[in-house]
Amino acid sequence: MSSAHTPLPVLDLSLADDPARRGAFREELHAAARDTGFLHLTGHGVTAAETARILELTRAFFALPEADRLAVSNLNSPHFRGYTRIGHEVTGGANDWRDQLDVGAERAAPEVGPGDPAFLWLEGPNQWPAALPELRPAVLAWQERLAAVAHRLLRELLASIGAPEDFFDAAFADSPHLHTKLIRYPGADPTGAGQGVGAHKDYGFLTLLLQDSVGGLQVVQDGGFLDVPPLDGAFVVNLGELLEIATEGYLKATDHRVVSPPGAVERFSVPFFYNPRLDTVVRTVPGAYLEKAPGLSADEANPLYREYGRNELKGFVRAHPGVARRWHPDLTS
Repeated sequence: MSSAHTPLPVLDLSLADDPARRGAFREELHAAARDTGFLHLTGHGVTAAETARILELTRAFFALPEADRLAVSNLNSPHFRGYTRIGHEVTGGANDWRDQLDVGAERAAPEVGPGDPAFLWLEGPNQWPAALPELRPAVLAWQERLAAVAHRLLRELLASIGAPEDFFDAAFADSPHLHTKLIRYPGADPTGAGQGVGAHKDYGFLTLLLQDSVGGLQVVQDGGFLDVPPLDGAFVVNLGELLEIATEGYLKATDHRVVSPPGAVERFSVPFFYNPRLDTVVRTVPGAYLEKAPGLSADEANPLYREYGRNELKGFVRAHPGVARRWHPDLTS
C-alpha cells in the first residue's frame, strides 16, 4: 500500500488505550461515524507482515488456473460461498467487472425446514481450492484477527455517542456472521462501463477493507464521488446499514463504489464484514444522541430490515441471482 493525502479522517485505535487521549479519540470517531460513515483506521495492531501475507495469498488464488477456481464456484453452494466469475455479481442492476471468493465462518450447514427463516441458508461450509491448501487456515485466522479489531472499534463507537459500549456484545458473543471477500478487479471492462463494483451500502455493522496500492475506491460526499487513495498501514472502515438502523439514522451508512483500474492493471482487495448472529433483531441504541437523530429515510428500492439475517439475505439474492435461482427460486419471485 502507499501513503497518500486522504479526504477521510485518520483515526489511531491505539489512542483508546491511553486514558489521557481516549476522550479526543472518541470525539473524532463520533464525528467520522456521524458525518461521513467512513474513516481510515491505524493503530489496530495488525502487522505489515500479516497484511502482506493475506494479499499474497489473494493474488495466488487468482493466479490459479480457471478450472481450479471454477471448482469452488458459488453456484455449487446454497450458502452463497465460493468463487464468483468476472461479471457474474450484480450491483445496482448492472454487472460488476471483478471476480471474488466469498468466505464465512467455517460451520456446518444448518437444517432449514419449511417454517424456518430463509436467511439460515447463509450459514454453512466454505469452499476451498485444493490447489492452494494454505489459503484456508490463513483466511480463517485473518477473520478472527479482524473480528477482534472490529469488536473493539464497535465498543469505542458506542461509547463515543454516549451509549453503553457493551450494548451489542450479546449479539456477537455466539456465532457472529463473519464474512471475508478476496477480490480481483482485472483491469478495464471491454465495454468501457468502468464499474468495478457499483454504488452500494454494506448490509451489516462494520466493514474493514484492506486494499493494495492501485486505488479506485470512491465514496459519496456532497452529492458526488470522492476518491479514497490507499493509506499505508490503514484499513478503510465504513459503517453498514444496521448501524444506521440502530441509531435511527444518526450514524451513517454511505454509498461507495470501485472504478475499474485502467488497461490491464489489476487491483486486489480484501474486505472483512463484521456482523452479528443471523437472528439478531437490531434494537435502537439508547442515548441522548437520539434527540438529534433524523430517523430512517424510506427507499423502496432498498428496504431496510431490523432483522440482520433478512437484511443480509436481501443483498446476497440481489447480488448473486444465479445462486438464488439455482438454490432458492422462491426468493427470486
